[in-house]
Amino acid sequence: MSDISDITDRDNALFEAGIKLGALYHQFTGSPVNLRTVESLEHAIEQSISVQPFVENITVSINRDMIRSNLNNEFGYCELEGRMLDVRICVTYGLEMVHVALGFDAELEYPLMRIITVE
Repeated sequence: MSDISDITDRDNALFEAGIKLGALYHQFTGSPVNLRTVESLEHAIEQSISVQPFVENITVSINRDMIRSNLNNEFGYCELEGRMLDVRICVTYGLEMVHVALGFDAELEYPLMRIITVE
């Protein structure tokens, strides 16, 4: 069993980044969206996550082609799905900076969260 003093800034930065991605995913999937509102939803997600501790930068892109292909109901909107998201987050904790992402992995058919770099 490790002592808490063994936990590094790198460990904390990666933990914080993972929490941000998980919170974003579970908070926003299911949100109603259409081609008219997609840009404002992207900005809302960015603004919501950017105020959280240690977030240096976030970019959110929602796949408009996937929205377009899901607009098959009489109400003219669909629900945001994890596979529609392309997210990049930079988190700094102490002297460590990490870049993480959420994006749809076509081979796995899954919205995969991953570490891009640790600086």
